[in-house]
This record gives sequence, structure tokens and C-alpha cells, in this order.
Amino acid sequence: MKYLISGGVKSGKSTRALEIARGFAEPRSFLATAVGFDGEMKEKIARHRAERQDAFETVEEPFLIHAAVRERMIVDCIPMWLNNLFFAGREDEADAIIDAFIERLPDDIVIVTNETGMGVIPADAASRRYGELLGAVNAQLAKAVERVELMIAGIPLRIK
Repeated sequence: MKYLISGGVKSGKSTRALEIARGFAEPRSFLATAVGFDGEMKEKIARHRAERQDAFETVEEPFLIHAAVRERMIVDCIPMWLNNLFFAGREDEADAIIDAFIERLPDDIVIVTNETGMGVIPADAASRRYGELLGAVNAQLAKAVERVELMIAGIPLRIK
């Protein structure tokens, strides 16, 4: 089944994705979009890798998620992927990449994203563009999957 899990920061999205994907047949994969650009991010990546143990083959791809997607996979996470594009000055590639990603969605996948539209409107133009694009991408993904869950304080709330 195709899942999209959304929610706020530290709401339990990644843990829920692991719970769901452990039900997929083996082999299972984990598409990691994060880049260890500083010590804090490197520690976070190491914690997530340890949490997965050896239950998933890790595929690292910060930009071309459509080329790396495969059957029985977790994609964690869409906001980090979009951040990577913005940081690299490649935000204009987002629409084409997400369209190709959706075209290639396998039968069993869990996609992790953040729900960023529930807070303060950012003061700067780049942050507003990021939030608007992430909202549009989330809507496309939600339409393309069978199940959408919103994580609230570690509790999944089924939306679709």
C-alpha cells in the first residue's frame, strides 16, 4: 500500500513509517534524503540508521528521488529533499522530479513529510516559497497514495 505520513517536527513520523514498512516483504529499502552537513545532522542520521538496524537497505539520494525509488521503501523525508534543492539553487527542478517520482511510485511505499502550513507565515520570501512548494508537493503526494496519516504527539490520525 502507498502511504503518506505527515505531521510536525518530532511527532513520530519516522517511527510510524518504520512500523508500517516492517510489514513489507523483504528486501526493504530506506531512501534517505538528508545530508550530514554538520555535527548535529550527522548525529541525527546515525540515530535514524541505528533505529532501522539491518531491516532496511539504505539508499542515500538528496536530489533525484525519482531515480532512487524502489519497491518496499520508506522515503524520509520530502521536506529535507526540497530543502536540498533550495540550498543547491535547484528549486526549479522540484516539479519535474516530484512528477517523475509519483509516476514511479511502487505498490508498497511509505513517504514521510512535514505539515508546515499550520504555523506562522514566514517573514522572508524564500521561506514563503519553500512553504508554498512543500504544501503543493504534499497535496500531490496525498492524491497519489491510498493512505494518508497525520501524526499528533506520536498518535497516527488517519486522514485518507
